[in-house]
Amino acid sequence: MARPTPQRRRRHDPREGMEPMTTRTSRPRAYVAGPLFDEGERWFIEKVDALVAAAGFDTFLPHRDNPPKDEFNVRQIFENDKRGIDECDVVVANLNGITTDDGTAWELGYAYATGKYLIGLHTDWRMRFQHEVVNLMLECSLHRMVRSLEELQVALAEWTAKRPG
Repeated sequence: MARPTPQRRRRHDPREGMEPMTTRTSRPRAYVAGPLFDEGERWFIEKVDALVAAAGFDTFLPHRDNPPKDEFNVRQIFENDKRGIDECDVVVANLNGITTDDGTAWELGYAYATGKYLIGLHTDWRMRFQHEVVNLMLECSLHRMVRSLEELQVALAEWTAKRPG
């Protein structure tokens, strides 16, 4: 007896739904990047996101502004995140950990290549390299590295005061 052919779900077109930050306001836009693989990381990145929003920014937060990841929507999530970076003015990246999350590193590299203003947040006291807080390719691409949420608040206020346009 022949086994039935399994039905594959149709891949979701990334142009359908999930349009990051489509409503343009006069507020600047920030992409909030960082690892989000456990409850603690999600709690911290959501705290960072709330601080950025309180500083007057509309924010894109990947795990909030995308559908839950499954085998059929990874391309959609990639395109949504990339569009979120394209549409932002500032990227705020959580660089905590003994090494930077590889997704966050990609987001920073892409944002740097597209001319975004980059703020790295590193509250972790551990250092991986003798004279660097994080990998030199990341550290040298940042416009600003801050070591606390209070410093992040100041950095955002300073960027807003000098905001182009």
